[in-house]
Amino acid sequence: MRLEHRAFLYGGPEEFLAAAVPFLRAGIEAGEAVVAVVREANRGALRDTLGDDARAVDLYTSEGFYVHPVRTLKDYQRIVAANAPRRVRALAEPVWTGWDDRQLLEWTRYESLINVVFEGSGARALCPYDRASLPEPVIEQARRTHPLLLSERTGGGAGPGEWNERYVDPVSFGTRCDRAQRFDRPGDAEYLPIEDDDLHGLRTFVAERAAAHGVGARAVRNLVTAANEVAANALRHGVPPMGLWIWRDGDEVLCEIADHGLWRPGPLTGFIPPESALDRGSACGRCVCWWT
Repeated sequence: MRLEHRAFLYGGPEEFLAAAVPFLRAGIEAGEAVVAVVREANRGALRDTLGDDARAVDLYTSEGFYVHPVRTLKDYQRIVAANAPRRVRALAEPVWTGWDDRQLLEWTRYESLINVVFEGSGARALCPYDRASLPEPVIEQARRTHPLLLSERTGGGAGPGEWNERYVDPVSFGTRCDRAQRFDRPGDAEYLPIEDDDLHGLRTFVAERAAAHGVGARAVRNLVTAANEVAANALRHGVPPMGLWIWRDGDEVLCEIADHGLWRPGPLTGFIPPESALDRGSACGRCVCWWT
């Protein structure tokens, strides 16, 4: 079964409910695992309109679910795996406010990656976009990341699903995302050479620098783990000399590990979760820790 990834553009509570409620009830009637992740402003209205049917829906707020693209992707993977072999039907409303330009770009990339990560899951995802409040660039990106789009001739309501001619495949979309990003390393970035297999010093270096930049303890541990794995992979597959740089960039702490090899990753490398912990990846990479 293939993924159905559809966006709908709505212009207020009535249009939201006109599409969301039939979508969820159809899943309940079909015996599917039904999930709704919606903004706090829509949750109460959705629960009231569903009535008793709301008890058959796992309901989350977008504000608590859409915290980081990687974490959100993992949470949806967990939901799909936990309910297999039942089909999952998800009403999924991302959060598009409160992010800077780089974070917005990664959330947009996340929407595109959904088409790859869940391609064979058979899940049905309907993603609401409030065209009355969201900026036009966000609406335009919705058209590029969703293969299906509810008919706009119905004003964003419960019209039939239509193939979206503006859809861009994830590989091409990821390439555009990479071109849009700038990762200029500042002159004051702290540097550590990677010279042997003993990575204890590297882990200490990353932990101390991240903590000095104000990163919380849990995020420090995650960043140290990621840096250790990338460095170990660089030692195994890369070309010396190798090194690590770490610096603060606004609300982010960035840690870059690089070697002098000629391998060039594809636009999806590093963004698609591995099928197994034994999967091997690139010999260089960049780890990012958001302050949030």
